[in-house]
Amino acid sequence: MPRGSSPKRERQYEHIKESALERGESPKRAKEIAARTVNKERARSGESGTASRSSTQDMSSGERGGKRSGKGSQGPTYDQLYNEARQRGIEGRSDMNKAQLQRALNAKKG
Repeated sequence: MPRGSSPKRERQYEHIKESALERGESPKRAKEIAARTVNKERARSGESGTASRSSTQDMSSGERGGKRSGKGSQGPTYDQLYNEARQRGIEGRSDMNKAQLQRALNAKKG
């Protein structure tokens, strides 16, 4: 986090990072997602010295997340399914596409 960040932004960063890790992102990618999201929110609220046009005029991360998780959602990503399959020890996962991973995971549940 940048020097001088508020405690609220520190908590927000940690929350986003933990959520990304729970979804199966790598620690490096989770930090990147959290940093980019918090930096965009800081820019939108005028807390940063400089801000790109896309940071201030694009939809907020909360709005974007709501659209992703809405009715037309595609469900978990391929990477998330692959990580879950790896954790469960599903054989042949590296040769599977997203639909095949989903079927293999569903079959392993029951």
